[in-house]
Amino acid sequence: MEFAVIETGGKQYKVYPGQSLKIEKIKGDFKVGDKLVFDKVMLVESGNDTTIGTPYIAKAKVEGTLEEMGRYPTVEVVKYKQKSRYYKRNGHRQPYFKVKIGAIK
Repeated sequence: MEFAVIETGGKQYKVYPGQSLKIEKIKGDFKVGDKLVFDKVMLVESGNDTTIGTPYIAKAKVEGTLEEMGRYPTVEVVKYKQKSRYYKRNGHRQPYFKVKIGAIK
């Protein structure tokens, strides 16, 4: 089974060809259907050969297609100090990209 470990958005993901996953939003102007190339590849396993980067593999890349741009459900953030009448309540929705992994090269 072929897979790779990539880094994007400060996180590491184990990806397979044909897999869909949600990653952190990438800066830039993107539309649904755009091709994304991840060049920070840390490990590639091709079934009989394993390549490990230090920290990245020089010529390896993973290609993907942007399927969806969305936002996660609301996370409530509450700040409270007792005995001082201090109470703040905020909500936060983290944006994400849903990416379908194509080829590992």
